[in-house]
Amino acid sequence: MIIAVTSKDGEVFQHFGHSEEFTLFEVENGTVIETKKVPTNGQGHGALADFLNIHSVNVVICGGIGGGAKAALREKRIEIVPGVTGKVDEIIIKYLSGEKIGNPNIECNHHHEHGEGHDCGSHSHTCGGHCHN
Repeated sequence: MIIAVTSKDGEVFQHFGHSEEFTLFEVENGTVIETKKVPTNGQGHGALADFLNIHSVNVVICGGIGGGAKAALREKRIEIVPGVTGKVDEIIIKYLSGEKIGNPNIECNHHHEHGEGHDCGSHSHTCGGHCHN
């Protein structure tokens, strides 16, 4: 199984469609056997589903994500765990231990500009009315 986490500076990156890199975790029998960071090379939104499919990703853990990206990932049969915040290394441990992380109802409207410090995945941030949970 391969789990991809949107990442930047060791934290879960909060805008799936603008992800510059993913941390990929290869998991076998509930244990991480390989970790690598993979740059997206500027691919965004819908193209990221193909990018993740090429890397044989089974699960995506992210912050905010729009409906179009969710649909593209589901079409590739990639499970989505949205609404996640925190350190990537801690989040993967929580996920593998079965702890509930994120908010499956988070959905961002991509037709707005993200201001400095914007955090679509945060449960306490309203996302300026653009993320719905």
